[in-house]
Amino acid sequence: MSDAKVSGIVHLIEDTKTYGNKGFQKRLVVLEQDKGSFTNYVPIEFTRDSCNSVDELSLGDEVEVSYRLNGRRWQKDESSEAKYFLNAEAMSFRIVSGGGGDTMTERVSEPNDAFAEAGDDEAPF
Repeated sequence: MSDAKVSGIVHLIEDTKTYGNKGFQKRLVVLEQDKGSFTNYVPIEFTRDSCNSVDELSLGDEVEVSYRLNGRRWQKDESSEAKYFLNAEAMSFRIVSGGGGDTMTERVSEPNDAFAEAGDDEAPF
């Protein structure tokens, strides 16, 4: 795993979704970055208790998100092809500016291993 930061404008905030028998939760936030000749859309996942922290965000907020990359190998059975997935899981965020003016709000989430909560057949992606 690695930790990094990404910044952008909040473009999309999804509702919290629940997966599997253990009730694993995740919530997707998409950041928009203007790269001049194109627009980049970066999906960031908030998991477990950090799903509620997303309620502090609004569309159009400029934010900086600390995240870690999680990679996962999934194979339905031994005879099927293995698939690999990459997810950016939010660790914390800071609102740089919002709709009403400049703000400096920081929200830190506890690190967790989201995949430990979902079984192989209940992968949340």
